[in-house]
Amino acid sequence: MKSYLQRTSWSLLRNRWAAFIHDLLWVPIALWLAYWTRFNFEWLPFSAYEGYWPSVMVALVVQGAVFFVFGLYRGMWRFASIPDLMRILQAVLVGTAATFIALFLVNRLQGVPRSVMLLYPLFLVAALSGPRLLYRWLKDHSFLAVRSGGKRALIAGAGRAGEMLVRDLIKDTSYQPVGFLDDDPVKSGRDIHGVRVVGPLTDLERQMEERAVDVVLIAMPSASASVMRRIVNACVARNIPCVTLPSLTELADGRVEVSRLREVRIDDLLGRAPIRLDDVGVNEFVGGRRVLVTGAGGSIGSELCRQVLGYAPAQLVMLDNGEFNLYRIEQEMRERGAGKVCVALLGDVRDSGTMRRIFEQYKPQVVLHAAAYKHVPLVEDNVAEGVRTNVFGTRLIADLAQEFGVEKFVLVSTDKAVNPTNVMGATKRTAEIYCQSLAAARKTAFITTRFGNVLGSAGSVVPLFRRQIEAGGPVTVTHPEISRYFMTIPEAVSLILQAAAMGEGGEIFVLDMGEPIRIVDLAEQMIRLSGHEPGRDIEIRFVGLRPGEKLHEELFHMQENLVGTRHPKILLAEARGIDRAALLEQLQQLAHACAGYEAEPLRHLLKVIVPEFSGHIHGAGVVEERAGPVERLH
Repeated sequence: MKSYLQRTSWSLLRNRWAAFIHDLLWVPIALWLAYWTRFNFEWLPFSAYEGYWPSVMVALVVQGAVFFVFGLYRGMWRFASIPDLMRILQAVLVGTAATFIALFLVNRLQGVPRSVMLLYPLFLVAALSGPRLLYRWLKDHSFLAVRSGGKRALIAGAGRAGEMLVRDLIKDTSYQPVGFLDDDPVKSGRDIHGVRVVGPLTDLERQMEERAVDVVLIAMPSASASVMRRIVNACVARNIPCVTLPSLTELADGRVEVSRLREVRIDDLLGRAPIRLDDVGVNEFVGGRRVLVTGAGGSIGSELCRQVLGYAPAQLVMLDNGEFNLYRIEQEMRERGAGKVCVALLGDVRDSGTMRRIFEQYKPQVVLHAAAYKHVPLVEDNVAEGVRTNVFGTRLIADLAQEFGVEKFVLVSTDKAVNPTNVMGATKRTAEIYCQSLAAARKTAFITTRFGNVLGSAGSVVPLFRRQIEAGGPVTVTHPEISRYFMTIPEAVSLILQAAAMGEGGEIFVLDMGEPIRIVDLAEQMIRLSGHEPGRDIEIRFVGLRPGEKLHEELFHMQENLVGTRHPKILLAEARGIDRAALLEQLQQLAHACAGYEAEPLRHLLKVIVPEFSGHIHGAGVVEERAGPVERLH
């Protein structure tokens, strides 16, 4: 290892000295060309050398020093680019000025024509940059024409991301780009770093066959889900792997590199359309404020912490009852250099003493309440715990928020709170009702955000299917026609913050989830992404609806008229009237039943508070038909 490092260091040193000598040799040549041009390309008269030789001696010393000062030898000729050319231009201009100032002080520029002072830097810039660019051009084109190693790669997308990707491929030995595909007719037939745009995306299957493609590289971070599905399905049909650059939200730093290529994930096929946020509004909402996030270690809570941090809060208090999850998000925040801003607190939202101490000590101005039990079957079997956390935990945090003058309290709710058929949904709807009952006081703005399933969250169907596929199957689906709304975690959290920034108190914001997806289609697509064929390699087994499970989810109640907002993906559900006095009495009865861990009385009381709750139906679950299209992933 030591000898390798010594050889590498010597090679770098040797190359730098060779480049330095090359540049110095061009100094007298550029000066001679300047004199020669000045004398109409004829032999220089003897008198001209009176100014030439002193100029050469001074220029060699000055330019040599300036070349090092401006870092001309930090880069490699192999990857010469615009920043290198700018450094050359700056070094030559500064060196030229210093050279002729020195000559003026020594001999008043005797024998130096004024035109030479203008021509010399032009020749020197061309002499230093020309060989570098030629060397890179030859290397790039020899790479594309001669290199046969690596997988033959067809690149989908000839935009900025595709250009940056192929530029990085030139340095890599893993792939050999054989063409671009792009739907822009202006780009058709053009070369990008020596790689031809061979046609539109509709030619994908034909080009894969004609060019003997080994892999498809998707370089379209803003591609729609339908475009992604079309590309993936074409690759699956021909058993050709495809990898993709991350979405725009993942490419926040703008870097496009070969190392960032990854396998296509199911969330790429369900929703990649970028969300446009009113950053000014969200920044006014959380920027410079003390923010408390409950359930900070969960899927939604941890993403809330990440995105809130991006708006520079005065303090971010992360609260969770789970030690490991809280530790994980705390470590991530520390790695981001936010250790002084973020505070990680272990605590149960049902513990009044601990919660009061937190509000007294940290005085949050914004509360994002994501803490909840959300796993439907578990809450169905543990009714009292579900009620204690989802109802009374929310009530405690909401009451403290009002008592301590919190500006905004945001309840993260769920589509399962609409016409609930399970205890989890009924408890979340009860939490919504309680927060709405507080909104009339106007001391604190209580805002509810409601959305469907998020991809990859703890307990969701996607990780379950992934584990089942890795185990060789079977993949278990409850019903052939069951469907769900899906959204990526970053998308959901972005819309939560946007809705909360828009809210003034008492609103229920419904996030536009698009069209629902059939779960069996989701399972089939995940099986194909893993390189298997559904039904042949991996079995899909239907196991029946679970207790409290709907066939189709809903995002709003029939009495909640939806109206648009200024954001195209956020709708406003008109809240129903609430009798607060009756609600408080019902909650008192619920608390008594909860203390006795009486499941059936708890279900009955939940139905009193939420009349549309049909959780008394057990056995095979609740099957509800609902009009509306169900998107198929084909």
